[in-house]
Amino acid sequence: MVKNIVSEELELFWDDGYGTNTVKDYIDAAKDMIKPDGGPPRWFCPVECGRPIKDSPLLLFLPGLDGVGMGLILHHKPLGKVFEVQCLHIPVNDRTPFEGLVKLVEEAVRIEHASHPKSPIYLVGDSIGGCLALAVAARNPSVDLVMILVNPATSFASSQLQQSLPVLEAFPDGLHVRTIPFLLSLMIGEPLKMAKVGVEARLLPTQKFEKVSSNLTALLPFFSGLPEILPKETLLWKLKLLKSASAYTNSRLHAVKAEVLVIASDKDHLFPSRQEALRLKKVLPNCIVRIFKDNGHALLFEDCINLLTIIKGTCIYRHSSRHDFIKDFLPPSIYEYKCAFDDFSGILRFLVCTTMFSTMEDGKIVGGLAGVPDEGPVLLVGDHMLLGMEINCLAEAFLREKKIMIRGMSHPELFGGNFQKLSTTFNFSDWLKVMGAMPVSPKSLFKALSANSHVLLYPGGAREALHHKGEQYKLFWPDQPEFVRFAAQFGATIVPFGVVGEDDIVQMLLDYNDYMKIPIVNDKIKEAIQDGVQFRDKALGEVASQEIFIPALLPKIPGRIYFVFGKPMKLKGRDDLVKNREAASEVYLQVKSEVEHCIDYLLKKREEDPFRNIFNRMIYRTFYSPLYEVPSFKP
Repeated sequence: MVKNIVSEELELFWDDGYGTNTVKDYIDAAKDMIKPDGGPPRWFCPVECGRPIKDSPLLLFLPGLDGVGMGLILHHKPLGKVFEVQCLHIPVNDRTPFEGLVKLVEEAVRIEHASHPKSPIYLVGDSIGGCLALAVAARNPSVDLVMILVNPATSFASSQLQQSLPVLEAFPDGLHVRTIPFLLSLMIGEPLKMAKVGVEARLLPTQKFEKVSSNLTALLPFFSGLPEILPKETLLWKLKLLKSASAYTNSRLHAVKAEVLVIASDKDHLFPSRQEALRLKKVLPNCIVRIFKDNGHALLFEDCINLLTIIKGTCIYRHSSRHDFIKDFLPPSIYEYKCAFDDFSGILRFLVCTTMFSTMEDGKIVGGLAGVPDEGPVLLVGDHMLLGMEINCLAEAFLREKKIMIRGMSHPELFGGNFQKLSTTFNFSDWLKVMGAMPVSPKSLFKALSANSHVLLYPGGAREALHHKGEQYKLFWPDQPEFVRFAAQFGATIVPFGVVGEDDIVQMLLDYNDYMKIPIVNDKIKEAIQDGVQFRDKALGEVASQEIFIPALLPKIPGRIYFVFGKPMKLKGRDDLVKNREAASEVYLQVKSEVEHCIDYLLKKREEDPFRNIFNRMIYRTFYSPLYEVPSFKP
């Protein structure tokens, strides 16, 4: 397989092209590809994929029951930017047995591994393609494979197809007109989700309705054209192939050592995909699961999330044997920016209407982020609000106003602890990773600063984000000035900041101490803490307490979140701080004092904000401006 590579890297807000292709494009492509040519199964590279960035890993797509190989058509453009995409095409009249297909894929994998032994190989298997991917992984445990299984057919024995196979074989040719549409309808998925592809959340309801209606009409040829892609003889063969594929793969699951991501639909009427995903998670040693509750079997054709976004959010994109949060990071595309801050967190941003202030070199406080340096390395150091509710607003403001990607240092529990193990939905923590979050550690901070990044650090960590009653806006910082020494080593600029507003948004009903008084809950939390990632186990005092729990909260009529960034503290040329711990401690205390001053400043000044109340903001926005232009107090 020859690779065509371009050297340029991806830029912030790059156009990933997701939503420009739809199911209609699949229909048009399939009509040409299903014409009988007498050829065997073969590999091809879709034209829409274009040329990937330098050193992109290989991605092999293994199709579902249709066998066309165009099942990734909605994802060709984004995947083609960061992968060398090759798709398997199985002609309609081909009758290659399952083991023959396994050997075909295995040969491609071994050739790639021989030429690039240090690079991972990605196998994306849809339906029966998932069986194919797992079978290849079981036979090649020494090859670095990353498996992405979409509603895998390993659950065939529990599906409706298993029950239909004997009946379908007995039907005379004259009745297949009635039976085939029923079976094909199970494979279609959710038509409404298909029609929503490419429809932006920010559109007006009437515009959305018109767009979705138009897309639904365009889907009609898809439904009527399925019998041509899967005629009765081919469908019968594929059902038999499914049976053998499922049995072959399930008998070899114990040999699979590869990294596995299972993407499943909760409304899959063809296979019990949700239950199967959870089963595979227990059986496979290195498996994570993401379940989409409103999607059907044809998940790759439906509106959920760009497949590349799922790959990024689960941190399985890499160029070598281990994921590197700097070298393997892919900046968010314009689609991901809109999806994260309009679809996923748009309501929160609307309710809290964050306002930003920053301090210039001369000490003057101004509205916006003009006082924060544009050139890195920059270390943003501040206080954590409850549950980190401010992070989303902070990241969005820097992206929108300064086109700067913030690399946030996050608790390791989000990357490898119980939270990651137990999570089965694409959630807030996954979006944090898409937007640049890294597990907090000296190594991560070292790499981020050496890459001249804007780094977000909360010294109080989980102790502040999960504080107790009456502890809002109180700092819990360790007596360890290491971040100052790191900043000095790279000549970084430290920008202290304060953020307030949680007491205007929620009221805490139960905190950790309250939970400890409830017997059953007490045991559950202690068990979770015991099995979780221990990050500051060597720290002393309050900051050593890293209880991971979710407090019981009561929403309030939303107030507002306020940020103020203090005067930048330039450490370029301060090499003395690297070796002199006492001098570093003095700077550390200065940073902490400045953060406390910023908090006090905001708590006082927000009383002067005429738009602190959400109703005043709504009235103002009706006549004057978008969300981020609602005025605040005068600094």
